[in-house]
Amino acid sequence: MPLLRSDDIQIRDPFILTIPEERYFYLYGTTDLEPWREDFAVGFDTYRSTDLEHWEGPLPAFRPAADFWGKFHFWAPEVHRWQGRFFMFASFKGPSHHRGTQVLVAEHPQGPFRPHSPHAVTPPDCECLDGTLFVAPDGKPWMIFSRDWTQVTVGTYSAVPLADDLSAAIGPALDLFKVNEAPWVLCPPWHAKTGQSPIFVADGAFPFRAHSGELCLLFSSWGTGGYATGIARSASGELHGPWQPDPEPIFSANGGHAMVFPDFSGEIHLTLHQPNDPAPEHPKFFPFPHGRPLR
Repeated sequence: MPLLRSDDIQIRDPFILTIPEERYFYLYGTTDLEPWREDFAVGFDTYRSTDLEHWEGPLPAFRPAADFWGKFHFWAPEVHRWQGRFFMFASFKGPSHHRGTQVLVAEHPQGPFRPHSPHAVTPPDCECLDGTLFVAPDGKPWMIFSRDWTQVTVGTYSAVPLADDLSAAIGPALDLFKVNEAPWVLCPPWHAKTGQSPIFVADGAFPFRAHSGELCLLFSSWGTGGYATGIARSASGELHGPWQPDPEPIFSANGGHAMVFPDFSGEIHLTLHQPNDPAPEHPKFFPFPHGRPLR
């Protein structure tokens, strides 16, 4: 199979897992070509690379069993190494289930991933998406996620404490901040043209530490240049905040849903998808001088 370049890969919400002992970067993301359809979903693929330029794949990472509760909107998988295994956090929706983030597990980054939690670990009565792992200073795992605008109008970032094996939420959700607290966030044009009351989209949270030790969160929404990525900062340095979004995004050129990761030498990179529309979307990579991943 010939190697692919990054611009050969159509993917949204890119996520990189660095595996130093294999000398591979694994790329995950929303790989269904029409991920908003409600009558069709395939699963998730992964790609792997030694240099972030040339990629093997696609390699099937998750295919749902016939009785899996999620039937469509297979979005934004992330894979985290935890307690010797690999855990995928991914969003799904079903005809009788709110959109939520499910935890899956595999013994290898390539998969195959299988359900680890019996259902979404986000609040069952809420429309949620884009769960990401946060490990608190005391070593306890949390999931940071988005409360979707489709239910709350103003998208909100929240977090739930997780069981040590990541199989379930073990406490109530903690709200962090509303996305439109960022001065740059606008109602997206595809909604504004409907003439209805404005909505604000909260996508793609990802925690990191600034070089100063400050706890920060990457997040994405719409700004003047289209889809964009900004940073929010916790005044306490802890998950409960209070959180203050920066006044301007760090990337505003119609790309987003970003995360940061180390390469094999410890240098930090940011990846996001661009363009956001129209398709095809591709993974883009940039140096990241702002800080480092938490894990």
